[in-house]
Amino acid sequence: MKEKLQQIGELLEELKNNKPEEIQAFLNFLQRAEKDSAISAKNKELINVALAVAAQCEWCIAFHTKNAIQLGASKDEILDAGFQAVLMHGGPALMYMIPLLDAIKEFSNEG
Repeated sequence: MKEKLQQIGELLEELKNNKPEEIQAFLNFLQRAEKDSAISAKNKELINVALAVAAQCEWCIAFHTKNAIQLGASKDEILDAGFQAVLMHGGPALMYMIPLLDAIKEFSNEG
């Protein structure tokens, strides 16, 4: 999963070089949307985990699982979020619990 995060970083660098205004606008929106507000930043990351599983995006799973753990989310909270995606998206989302579990294991051991 760390490789997925590295790939995200490489993509962002490439886009900063080729489409700086567009990627900066997206990154500004991302930063603003993920701040504490009516919903806490931790709960927003749990929502993002569920959406990442439903969207079947391993990069998004890695990114948002790491963020959720950094914000204090437990393994059970993250798995519950993943199961909300399974509830709404079915069997294909269930298979994306595999990279979700991988991300939890990898990022929980970073200490």
